[in-house]
Amino acid sequence: MQTFTRPWGAMHYRTEGPAGAPQVVFANSLGTDLRLWDHVLPLLPDLQLIRFDKRGHGLSDPGGDVSIADLAEDAIALIESLAEGPVVFVGLSIGGMIGQAVAARRPDLLRGLVLSNTAAKMGTAEAWNTRIAAVQAGGIASISDAVMERWFAPAFRATPDLSLWCNMLIRTPVEGYVAACAAIAAADLADETAKLRLPVLVIAGADDGASPPDLVEATARLIPGAAFHTIAGAGHLPPVETPAAFAALLTAFLKDIA
Repeated sequence: MQTFTRPWGAMHYRTEGPAGAPQVVFANSLGTDLRLWDHVLPLLPDLQLIRFDKRGHGLSDPGGDVSIADLAEDAIALIESLAEGPVVFVGLSIGGMIGQAVAARRPDLLRGLVLSNTAAKMGTAEAWNTRIAAVQAGGIASISDAVMERWFAPAFRATPDLSLWCNMLIRTPVEGYVAACAAIAAADLADETAKLRLPVLVIAGADDGASPPDLVEATARLIPGAAFHTIAGAGHLPPVETPAAFAALLTAFLKDIA
């Protein structure tokens, strides 16, 4: 296990792959940790792969109240510490919001951006505040069934693997989960995302109940030249449900911008 020290505490990250290879940074979703990418990484070409647990998730320390800008600053600091040059940033859901903020603040650090199952603005503040209240009253388990329906297509929900992802969600610290929900509720990145001028791949899941394809595509349309793809049979977490399809899109994008 690897630890990066931030002013708020320890940030857990992992690096894999040959030194000197092109570097790709992965940022995971709300309620998951860096294991989100486990099934995708073995399908990628020789790369140096960097993934991390944001504040209050996985093995990272809690970080108190946060904004998307704060989470982006954590990612920027990690990239500055580890990168040998500009990286490709891959972010899913809130990880994609972090990626948009990193690209807007430090375009010099990125040579490409992949936005999966995300948007410049995700949901309404009212909806997020309702979720926060439910979690504070009854714990994350009280919303887990509804989250699983939004995360996964029906075929995956019928498999034994569903319990693993439900357990990961439920075991996320309430403090970290609520802080991330509040960060999403307060964020509207449309203006800065519309100014991005780097290669961007945007991916949606056809059965995504958390960030529907139309919402994801609307963010793709904000960015000149962005490519948009929808993965059939995937919900909110294509790296889990359809890792081969996700890896194929990512590999093609990496070759295009090499």
